[in-house]
Amino acid sequence: MTQTSRVEMDEMARRYAVPLARYFRARVRSAADIDDMVQEVFLRLAARREGGTLEAPENYLFTVAASVLNDSFRRAARRGGAHQLFDERLHAEEDFSPERVYLGREQLRVVETALHELPERTRVVFVLHRYEEMSYAQIARRLQVSVSAIEKHMIKALAHLTKRGRRS
Repeated sequence: MTQTSRVEMDEMARRYAVPLARYFRARVRSAADIDDMVQEVFLRLAARREGGTLEAPENYLFTVAASVLNDSFRRAARRGGAHQLFDERLHAEEDFSPERVYLGREQLRVVETALHELPERTRVVFVLHRYEEMSYAQIARRLQVSVSAIEKHMIKALAHLTKRGRRS
């Protein structure tokens, strides 16, 4: 793997590790396996990229995650010998139609634009709470402000995002 692609993969890992962990946490019973599954996603993407067959790995991130999840279910069934019942919430097929992908990207663009319009401190508070899953108290300690100040920043961020979401 070249130095450039290694840096890009490291950046992807920093950006998507928490959302991937959240994805797996909602679908598996064993929290101990989540970190291994996240790592497996990035290993598979890196291997495909090294072969020169993958230009935009972030586009395939959750498709690879679904594959890792299915493989995990298969391994668990083989080890335990038990048949796993179909649960639509855990195994439902995702709709990755071109239209849905396009609409999702447009929504993401609106949210990213709206986040960049926020004052820096408000944006940091929002990202720490929503994407890093930190509590208001943890954020307040990290930023050395009161919990009340964090609440005000979150209210401001949510109001702005809601307003921008309605315009699009």
